[in-house]
Amino acid sequence: MLGKGLLCLTSPSELLLTLYEIHQRQPDPPSTAALKNRGKVGPHLPKTAFCNLLKDNEVLQQLALQNCSDWLTDKELLPVIGQNHHLQQIQLSSCLQLSRHALVAISLSCPHVRGLSLAHCEWVDSLSLRSLADHCKGLESLDLTACRQLKDEAICYLAQKCSRLKSLSLAVNANVGDTAVEEIAKCCPELEHLDLTGCLRVKNESIRVLAEYCTKLRSLKVKHCHKVAESSLSILRGRGVELDVELPLQRALVLLQDGVGFAPFINLQI
Repeated sequence: MLGKGLLCLTSPSELLLTLYEIHQRQPDPPSTAALKNRGKVGPHLPKTAFCNLLKDNEVLQQLALQNCSDWLTDKELLPVIGQNHHLQQIQLSSCLQLSRHALVAISLSCPHVRGLSLAHCEWVDSLSLRSLADHCKGLESLDLTACRQLKDEAICYLAQKCSRLKSLSLAVNANVGDTAVEEIAKCCPELEHLDLTGCLRVKNESIRVLAEYCTKLRSLKVKHCHKVAESSLSILRGRGVELDVELPLQRALVLLQDGVGFAPFINLQI
């Protein structure tokens, strides 16, 4: 049995070092640099090696399998999820051959999960997300980028059940609108990071509600949200929230004038 609760798919030498540490039961985890580089070998890891490596493991705490779409299916993943009830961090971004059963398995077997990345997993649907929300109420970080089956109703249910969320991405989903954002704002007071990039239905009103309720917000991404204007963002900007859209030129000039006492001359002639 592997005695350390971590599987990091990094460079071959780092992977071997990690496995050595696991078998030797060393107290020190792999280096921070190794953790940051995890996932590089995952897409090329032989399916048989993965299954043999983890067939008897029951103590994993982190599992990073992003971009393993060439070989990872429910058949390989579900047994690992089913026997590792202490998983806290799971990364499955771009694992395209999985199905909704993978998320249901996580929700039923991993009640202590704190961070979950499902970016570009279009197999995530409202029913499997509801199962996650019902059973994993301690979630703090969730990446649902490009999970395009999800609509406002499913996101609202998630917000109501997972009120400890600190980081949430709903980017690249045209189905997400003001209803979902307002529910997130009212139900998730600990929220620090929200990514709404490309959520075309999001408008100013929900951003104002977000500013009112999420006092701990540190960053907000609204690029390509064409219905979100500076009139709603200015409150957050004034509070020091990091935004991914630039301050409009005219407003920037006014602020500059207020700060230095004069307006700079800009020649806009062509």
